[in-house]
Amino acid sequence: MNFESLVGHINQVQDVLQAQAAHAVNLSLTARNWLVGYYILEYEQHGEDRAKYGDKLLKSLAQRLNRRGLGERRLYEYRLTYRVYPQLGGVVAEYVLKNGQDVFLRLATAKSEDSTVLIEKLRSSTAISVAPQETWQTPAKSLFYKLSATHLIYLSNLDNDLKRAFYEQETIRGCWTVTELDRQVSSQYYERMGLSKDKKALQKLAVKNAQQLAPNDILHNPVTLEFLGIESQEVYTETKLESYILNHLQAFLLEMGRGFCFEARQKRILIDQDYFKADLIFYHRILKCHVIIDLKIDRFRHEYASQLNLYMNYYKHEVMQADDNPPIGLLLCTDYGVTTVQYATEGLSQNLFVSKYRLQLPSEDDIKQYLLENISEEKFKELKEEKNAE
Repeated sequence: MNFESLVGHINQVQDVLQAQAAHAVNLSLTARNWLVGYYILEYEQHGEDRAKYGDKLLKSLAQRLNRRGLGERRLYEYRLTYRVYPQLGGVVAEYVLKNGQDVFLRLATAKSEDSTVLIEKLRSSTAISVAPQETWQTPAKSLFYKLSATHLIYLSNLDNDLKRAFYEQETIRGCWTVTELDRQVSSQYYERMGLSKDKKALQKLAVKNAQQLAPNDILHNPVTLEFLGIESQEVYTETKLESYILNHLQAFLLEMGRGFCFEARQKRILIDQDYFKADLIFYHRILKCHVIIDLKIDRFRHEYASQLNLYMNYYKHEVMQADDNPPIGLLLCTDYGVTTVQYATEGLSQNLFVSKYRLQLPSEDDIKQYLLENISEEKFKELKEEKNAE
C-alpha cells in the first residue's frame, strides 16, 4: 500500500459508511414521524381528556414537550404523514422490532399493554382503517426504504391519491431530491404526463422495468423551459436558446427525465462535401442510444423533419456502436399542426419525435384544455376500436 492507495481506502470507507449512517438515520426519522402521528391521532380519537384540548392540542403538546423537532408545525406534519400513509404501520413495526426490540417493550409498558398487542395495533393502524392496497399504489416497503422522511412529509400534502402515487414512483425511479420533486410538482409534470385520468397507465409505469422503456416513454410533450428565464415576448435566436439551455443544463436534464447524459453542442457532421451542425447531442444510458435534439424558434415546418432525419441516419451509420440502439431524434419547436407532423414524418424513422416547448408554466386553463384534448383522443380511439370489433 502506498500513500495514494491509503487515501483512496479511507475515502471509500468514509463515503460508504457515511451513506449507510445517513440512510439509517433517515429510516429512524421516518419511523419516529409515523409513530408520533399515530399516537396523536389515537389520542384525538380515544383520549380520555381529549375534549380539554380540542383544536389547541398540537400547540399545547409542543409547549409541554419543548423539544427540538417536535414543534407545533412538525407535529402537524407527523400527524398528516400518518393520516396519508397508515399502511406503513407493518413496515415501521418490523423495522423498530428488528433494530431495537426494547423500544416496543417500553412503549407497551407506558400504555400498560402487551408488546405483541401493540405491534399488531401498529400493523393494522387501528387509528385509521387502512383501505386495501390498489395495484397502482406504491408498496409500503418502497415508501419506507426508498423515500426520505422529508419526501413523505412533502408528498403528504398532495391531496390526490393518484397524483401522489405518480410522484412517489417517479421520485423513486429518478432518485429525485425534495428540491427536484418540488420543481416537478410546481411545473405540473403530472398533469403534462396526462396520467390524471388513467390508473392503468400508472400501473404499467409502476411495474415497467427500465430496460423495457420505449423512446416515447422518455420524451415529454410539451417541454417546459421556464427555468431559462426567457420572457415569452423576448426576441431570441436558436443559438441564444441553446446557450440558455446549456447554462441551465442540470434543470434541463431534470425536465427531460432520467437517463440523459450530455455529449455535445453544435456537433459538426460531414456528409459528402457538406458540413451540418446538430444542436444538442445526448446519450441515454437506459435506452442505450444517442438522442439528437434540434431546436427551432418557430412553428414546425416539414423541412425540419427531413433535416433531423438526416442527422439520425448519419448517427445510425457512422456513430452507432454494435451494442447501441438506433438514435432518437427530438425536434423542439414552439408549436405544430398534428396533421402536418403526421404527413411530414410518415415514412421516416419511428424514433423521430416532435414536441412543443413552453417558456412559461402552463396556466390552469391550458391544463384543462390539455386534459380535454387527451380525453377526446381516448374516446375517439375507443369508438374506433368498437367499430373495428363490430
